[in-house]
Amino acid sequence: MKRGTDVDQAAAIVRAGGLVAFPTETVYGLGADATSAAACAKIFAAKGRPTGHPLIVHLAVGASLDDWAIDVPDSARRLAAACWPGPLTLILRRGPRVSPAATGGADTVGLRIPAHPVAQALLAAAGVPIAAPSANRFGRLSPTTAGHVAADLGDAIDYLLDGGPCDVGVESTIIDCSGETLALLRPGGVPRAVIEAIVGPIATPAHSPTPAPGTLASHYAPRAEVIAVSPADLSRVAAAARGPIAILAGASILAAAGPLPEGAVLAALPDDPRAAARALYAALRGLDDVGVATIVAALPDDTDVGEAIADRLRRAAGPREDVP
Repeated sequence: MKRGTDVDQAAAIVRAGGLVAFPTETVYGLGADATSAAACAKIFAAKGRPTGHPLIVHLAVGASLDDWAIDVPDSARRLAAACWPGPLTLILRRGPRVSPAATGGADTVGLRIPAHPVAQALLAAAGVPIAAPSANRFGRLSPTTAGHVAADLGDAIDYLLDGGPCDVGVESTIIDCSGETLALLRPGGVPRAVIEAIVGPIATPAHSPTPAPGTLASHYAPRAEVIAVSPADLSRVAAAARGPIAILAGASILAAAGPLPEGAVLAALPDDPRAAARALYAALRGLDDVGVATIVAALPDDTDVGEAIADRLRRAAGPREDVP
């Protein structure tokens, strides 16, 4: 694997059908030409990702939705105009220029324009849309630094484009715009309140027939077992957890918690939800590195991106049979 900052070299690899890991404002993505079935197949193989689990297609600034999707509703156009470039993915009816391999064979496609300047430069230089899930093994913790990518995928990548740490730290919000009503399929970097200020109230289905990334019951998982609890239950659950244990919570939650088990590793996230999102995956990776068996994680409230953080912790605590 080559690692560096050469956007032109990375773009040439994408055009030639290779794999490039690159930074976005959310997490690092593992990218390939979204119009090439053979290139997309390499993403699934490198990640160990089921081929029916769709990828998000990243577009260059100025791209037209109508070039990559059909039957685009006015609500999707309003969201794109307000939130792109940015951490918002819109699911729409797939246009013929997107390879079905990128969508897991579905007739819908997730589209977004990333805000990271390195991602924008790569898309402009490549001249093709780039299909890119997170650059990690399927179901595991997303990478927010180039070092995380190298540790997870190593030689499976042709080029690792290093753009420093990611600013948002959790994945994009996914809104399904392909049906009669809008639906929030995954909370993320654009908070629900921002979306609803643009298009009005949106549904949050417990189960959606529309395929979307990151919506399995188990996802974003460290090696350690995760138990997600309310702050009020933190002390009680930690006392009964299998050791060695770690406790992950906002700093004010930890300070207000009752007695905690002696010897537990304490990992305090910032109380500011955006700072907590940036720190979340690195904190979970750090707890794996010290070898804890169990992470008891206190769920934040839904303020700002707190809904996304809580979603990731619940999925990290999900049934591990979903994770290879």
